[in-house]
Amino acid sequence: MKLLSLTLKSLRQRKAGVALTVFTVALSVFLLLGVERVRTDARQGFASTVSGTDLLVGARSGPVTLLLYSIFHVGEATNNITWKSYQAIRAMPEVAWTVPLSLGDSHRGFRVTGTTADFFTHYHYGRGNALAFTSGKPFADLYDAVIGAEVARQLHYKVGDRIVLSHGLGGPNLASHADKPFRISGVVAPTGTPVDATIAVSLEAIEAIHVDWRSGMRLPGLEASADEARRMDLTPKAITAALVGLHSRLSAFAVQGAINDYDEEPLLAVLPGVALGELWHLIGTAENALRVVSGMVLLVGMSGMLTALLGMLGERRREMAVLRALGASTRTVFSLLVMESTLLTIAGMLAGVILLDATTALAHDYLLAVAGLVIDETPAPGEGVLLLVVLALGSLAGCIPGWVAYRRSLADGLQVRL
Repeated sequence: MKLLSLTLKSLRQRKAGVALTVFTVALSVFLLLGVERVRTDARQGFASTVSGTDLLVGARSGPVTLLLYSIFHVGEATNNITWKSYQAIRAMPEVAWTVPLSLGDSHRGFRVTGTTADFFTHYHYGRGNALAFTSGKPFADLYDAVIGAEVARQLHYKVGDRIVLSHGLGGPNLASHADKPFRISGVVAPTGTPVDATIAVSLEAIEAIHVDWRSGMRLPGLEASADEARRMDLTPKAITAALVGLHSRLSAFAVQGAINDYDEEPLLAVLPGVALGELWHLIGTAENALRVVSGMVLLVGMSGMLTALLGMLGERRREMAVLRALGASTRTVFSLLVMESTLLTIAGMLAGVILLDATTALAHDYLLAVAGLVIDETPAPGEGVLLLVVLALGSLAGCIPGWVAYRRSLADGLQVRL
């Protein structure tokens, strides 16, 4: 207790230096835990891009390829699923619901997805979160469109605005469907998933804008107006992929096998969680980079505290000598400096955790809307271990100035320098 009391009194004599050291440690802990929380939540968010969906079905290719073009809108599908096959899958007794996805058009760089209103009911992300609307509602009219939060933010769109879709996914020679404009009926709240950068329209709308198109070209002399398209049979002929929900997950492998062995056309059914795990494994380099950044942040923080302690030690040589003259042993002086370092580390850790929690709470919505990052306020699983490592390194850092003070002689401290 005497040593603790002596340490606290010593720290109170150097308030400015102590505050600066605590701030350095707090900033290091803030960055260290912040990077760890971003890494953990990014991985969890990526793995939960699709939740509650038991199977993802598309044309036969590879699981990662199917996941990339159907969910992340990266690349293009190798083939489509016929509407007949989709109906056969939908009619399976084990299947509870299906959501068709039709891709291939775009609007100013954002992908357009043809689907049904069930998409807004059955698509879940994260920990089972359902889609919500910041304004408007799902499409009801043939030429209604629902836009994601990122689309609304970048293009400054709002409910009621008119947009024109383009045929194809990009390039300078995109042909537009200007004769059939859409009205924005709703804006989906930020999700941190590819839905934010998506424009959703009905499957019938996809058929309507292509009634006078064949093989990517408008048919001369056969143009159909928007009202004429309404009166046509708009039953889809093919879709790109489908989300499938089952009555029981126990039947997932049986349904997956039945779809993969489907005789009418080559199909592929994958478990979204497994495919997401494979994809994350492929891009795991980014996660390793974040780990390296965490280690460097910790190293820099501890180096800063060590520098501050050594700097203060130079100013305290007379104080150490006086303690020795009053009977303090070299071991006491050593313990005093190690305890100071430990207390400064604990104070910095507490300040860093408080700063991180406050920042996370205040910036949660901003990060989700601007960067698509969902940073959970709940501590990441590895944060406790990291804090113990910081505490151990902080105490260890105190050993260095303690050893320096231990080696200095009494005469060195009491000698008056001119």
